[in-house]
Amino acid sequence: MGAITLYRIGELSKLAAVSARTIDYYTTIGLIEPAKRSDKNYRLYSDETLQRLERIEELKKDKYTLDEIKANLDSWSKITPEEQISLKLTEIQQHLSQLEREVKELEPVIKQLKPRQADRLYTRLTPHTAACIEALMLLMNKSSLM
Repeated sequence: MGAITLYRIGELSKLAAVSARTIDYYTTIGLIEPAKRSDKNYRLYSDETLQRLERIEELKKDKYTLDEIKANLDSWSKITPEEQISLKLTEIQQHLSQLEREVKELEPVIKQLKPRQADRLYTRLTPHTAACIEALMLLMNKSSLM
């Protein structure tokens, strides 16, 4: 087993792009908790806490209250990894549907472009984007969602 990485509040704050004050507050209200304390009594946080912080910030962007987020995270931690993957795939599927709608809205505009303009647009779809699309297609074909 590799060593577990633990972060002091300042490091966690930088990695999660959340203020140390916010981390303090989340710790006080029980949204996150330190993995342990250092010899000098500093709170130390794990990678799991970092992921949890990222999830909290995502939910906040989606306009959830901290109480709703706490309930959401509590139920999230009770589910199995398989269920987490299934939920994540469902989330990705919803994002893809949204993207599909947005692309359809662009179709009339794209059809009015001159061939050279359209070519320039498509070359901006970088190999990275193409690789992501390919990976998603593979995932969708393997999932039971489709």
